[in-house]
Amino acid sequence: MPIYTYHCDSCGITFDQRQSFSDEPMKVCPECLEEALHKVYQPVGIVFKGKGFYATDHRSASGTSTVSEKKSSESKSGTSTSTETKSSTPKADTKEK
Repeated sequence: MPIYTYHCDSCGITFDQRQSFSDEPMKVCPECLEEALHKVYQPVGIVFKGKGFYATDHRSASGTSTVSEKKSSESKSGTSTSTETKSSTPKADTKEK
């Protein structure tokens, strides 16, 4: 069952109430017994974790860097990501017969 937050405009009390979906919303304040009660709607925080989500789905970068940031940091540090291959020349056969 969900928990709803209520606020009374008359006395200013704010409290949480556990109610079923089928229950009617509360209208009478339990403190001042006035009909000045209303639900408080708050934003819901959702965090997507795990594989299958894009990096742009998150609000902040959270430590991830883009490809262009990696290239600029590598060029500043003097390292490169390319691999160098050395070509070896075959040695001539110098065996005496």
